[in-house]
Amino acid sequence: MENEFDLTRHRDAYGSAHCSIARALEVVGTRSAMLVLREAFYGTRRFDDFARRVGVTEQVASTRLKALVDERMLTREPYQEPGQRTRFEYRLTDKGRDLYPVLVSLLQWGDAHNPGPDGPPIRLQHRDCGAPVTVEVRCAAGHELRARDVEVLPGPGVRAARKRRATTS
Repeated sequence: MENEFDLTRHRDAYGSAHCSIARALEVVGTRSAMLVLREAFYGTRRFDDFARRVGVTEQVASTRLKALVDERMLTREPYQEPGQRTRFEYRLTDKGRDLYPVLVSLLQWGDAHNPGPDGPPIRLQHRDCGAPVTVEVRCAAGHELRARDVEVLPGPGVRAARKRRATTS
Protein backbone atom coordinates (compact mmCIF):
# COMPACT_ATOMS: atom_id res chain seq x y z
CA MET A 1 0.00 0.00 0.00
CA GLU A 2 1.51 3.38 -1.04
CA ASN A 3 0.47 5.33 2.08
CA GLU A 4 1.68 2.66 4.49
CA PHE A 5 4.88 3.61 6.28
CA ASP A 6 7.74 1.13 5.96
CA LEU A 7 10.32 2.07 8.60
CA THR A 8 13.04 -0.10 7.09
CA ARG A 9 12.60 1.36 3.62
CA HIS A 10 12.41 4.88 5.08
CA ARG A 11 15.69 4.47 6.99
CA ASP A 12 17.45 3.03 3.94
CA ALA A 13 16.10 5.69 1.58
CA TYR A 14 16.77 8.75 3.73
CA GLY A 15 19.75 7.68 5.81
CA SER A 16 21.16 9.63 8.70
CA ALA A 17 20.88 13.00 6.94
CA HIS A 18 17.12 12.79 7.44
CA CYS A 19 17.24 11.39 10.98
CA SER A 20 16.66 13.75 13.90
CA ILE A 21 18.75 11.53 16.18
CA ALA A 22 21.70 11.57 13.77
CA ARG A 23 21.46 15.35 13.40
CA ALA A 24 21.35 15.77 17.18
CA LEU A 25 24.42 13.58 17.55
CA GLU A 26 26.27 15.80 15.10
CA VAL A 27 25.91 18.52 17.73
CA VAL A 28 26.33 16.64 21.03
CA GLY A 29 27.59 13.21 20.00
CA THR A 30 31.02 13.31 21.58
CA ARG A 31 31.75 12.25 25.13
CA SER A 32 33.40 15.60 25.88
CA ALA A 33 30.46 17.61 24.49
CA MET A 34 28.00 15.77 26.72
CA LEU A 35 30.27 16.17 29.74
CA VAL A 36 30.70 19.90 29.06
CA LEU A 37 26.90 20.17 28.98
CA ARG A 38 26.66 18.11 32.18
CA GLU A 39 28.99 20.59 33.85
CA ALA A 40 26.98 23.54 32.54
CA PHE A 41 23.86 22.00 34.13
CA TYR A 42 25.79 21.54 37.39
CA GLY A 43 26.64 25.26 37.34
CA THR A 44 30.13 25.35 35.84
CA ARG A 45 30.66 28.64 34.00
CA ARG A 46 34.40 29.21 33.49
CA PHE A 47 36.73 27.72 30.91
CA ASP A 48 39.36 26.35 33.32
CA ASP A 49 36.66 24.69 35.41
CA PHE A 50 35.16 22.98 32.35
CA ALA A 51 38.55 21.61 31.29
CA ARG A 52 39.39 20.39 34.81
CA ARG A 53 35.98 18.91 35.68
CA VAL A 54 35.51 17.19 32.32
CA GLY A 55 39.10 15.95 32.41
CA VAL A 56 40.13 17.19 28.97
CA THR A 57 42.94 19.32 27.64
CA GLU A 58 42.44 23.04 27.19
CA GLN A 59 42.41 22.50 23.42
CA VAL A 60 39.57 19.95 23.64
CA ALA A 61 37.64 22.18 26.07
CA SER A 62 38.08 25.15 23.74
CA THR A 63 36.91 23.14 20.71
CA ARG A 64 33.83 21.77 22.51
CA LEU A 65 32.86 25.10 24.04
CA LYS A 66 33.22 26.87 20.70
CA ALA A 67 31.09 24.22 18.97
CA LEU A 68 28.38 24.46 21.63
CA VAL A 69 28.40 28.27 21.36
CA ASP A 70 28.24 28.01 17.54
CA GLU A 71 25.24 25.68 17.93
CA ARG A 72 23.64 28.23 20.28
CA MET A 73 23.51 25.77 23.17
CA LEU A 74 25.79 27.99 25.25
CA THR A 75 26.43 31.72 25.22
CA ARG A 76 29.65 33.50 26.12
CA GLU A 77 29.29 36.35 28.59
CA PRO A 78 32.18 38.63 29.51
CA TYR A 79 33.35 39.05 33.08
CA GLN A 80 36.38 40.72 34.60
CA GLU A 81 38.07 40.15 37.93
CA PRO A 82 39.66 43.30 39.42
CA GLY A 83 43.05 43.91 37.82
CA GLN A 84 42.59 41.07 35.29
CA ARG A 85 41.78 40.99 31.60
CA THR A 86 38.24 40.36 30.40
CA ARG A 87 37.32 36.68 30.21
CA PHE A 88 34.16 34.79 29.33
CA GLU A 89 31.67 32.67 31.21
CA TYR A 90 29.55 30.07 29.44
CA ARG A 91 25.83 29.84 30.14
CA LEU A 92 23.16 27.52 28.85
CA THR A 93 20.67 28.91 26.35
CA ASP A 94 17.07 27.72 26.03
CA LYS A 95 18.28 25.29 23.33
CA GLY A 96 20.92 23.95 25.72
CA ARG A 97 18.50 23.71 28.63
CA ASP A 98 16.12 21.70 26.44
CA LEU A 99 18.70 18.90 26.50
CA TYR A 100 18.30 18.47 30.27
CA PRO A 101 15.85 15.55 30.06
CA VAL A 102 18.30 13.72 27.78
CA LEU A 103 21.12 14.09 30.31
CA VAL A 104 18.85 12.99 33.16
CA SER A 105 17.78 9.99 31.06
CA LEU A 106 21.43 9.03 30.51
CA LEU A 107 22.09 9.43 34.22
CA GLN A 108 19.04 7.33 35.10
CA TRP A 109 20.06 4.62 32.59
CA GLY A 110 23.66 4.64 33.86
CA ASP A 111 22.52 4.37 37.48
CA ALA A 112 20.32 1.38 36.60
CA HIS A 113 22.74 -0.49 34.34
CA ASN A 114 26.26 0.68 35.26
CA PRO A 115 26.17 2.34 38.67
CA GLY A 116 29.80 1.72 39.68
CA PRO A 117 31.09 -0.44 42.52
CA ASP A 118 29.65 1.71 45.30
CA GLY A 119 26.38 2.67 43.64
CA PRO A 120 25.39 5.83 41.81
CA PRO A 121 27.76 8.74 42.47
CA ILE A 122 25.06 11.42 42.67
CA ARG A 123 21.35 11.75 43.26
CA LEU A 124 18.96 14.27 41.76
CA GLN A 125 16.06 15.46 43.87
CA HIS A 126 13.33 18.05 43.49
CA ARG A 127 14.48 21.13 45.41
CA ASP A 128 10.96 21.88 46.71
CA CYS A 129 9.71 18.47 47.89
CA GLY A 130 12.85 16.31 48.02
CA ALA A 131 11.45 13.58 45.74
CA PRO A 132 13.86 11.80 43.37
CA VAL A 133 14.00 13.14 39.81
CA THR A 134 13.16 10.71 37.01
CA VAL A 135 12.46 10.96 33.30
CA GLU A 136 9.43 9.29 31.78
CA VAL A 137 8.12 9.12 28.23
CA ARG A 138 4.44 10.05 28.01
CA CYS A 139 1.99 10.74 25.23
CA ALA A 140 0.13 14.05 25.11
CA ALA A 141 -2.80 12.37 26.90
CA GLY A 142 -0.52 11.53 29.85
CA HIS A 143 -0.03 7.79 29.39
CA GLU A 144 3.40 6.47 30.37
CA LEU A 145 4.97 4.69 27.39
CA ARG A 146 7.57 2.04 26.66
CA ALA A 147 9.17 1.59 23.23
CA ARG A 148 6.72 -1.17 22.27
CA ASP A 149 3.80 1.21 22.92
CA VAL A 150 4.95 3.73 20.29
CA GLU A 151 4.12 3.63 16.60
CA VAL A 152 6.57 5.22 14.15
CA LEU A 153 4.84 7.25 11.44
CA PRO A 154 6.14 9.51 8.68
CA GLY A 155 6.51 13.15 9.67
CA PRO A 156 6.36 16.25 7.52
CA GLY A 157 10.02 15.82 6.52
CA VAL A 158 9.31 12.44 4.91
CA ARG A 159 6.25 13.77 3.09
CA ALA A 160 8.23 16.78 1.79
CA ALA A 161 11.07 14.52 0.60
CA ARG A 162 8.57 12.24 -1.15
CA LYS A 163 7.07 15.28 -2.90
CA ARG A 164 10.49 16.50 -4.03
CA ARG A 165 11.38 13.04 -5.29
CA ALA A 166 8.11 12.78 -7.21
CA THR A 167 8.62 16.14 -8.93
CA THR A 168 12.21 15.36 -9.97
CA SER A 169 11.41 11.88 -11.29
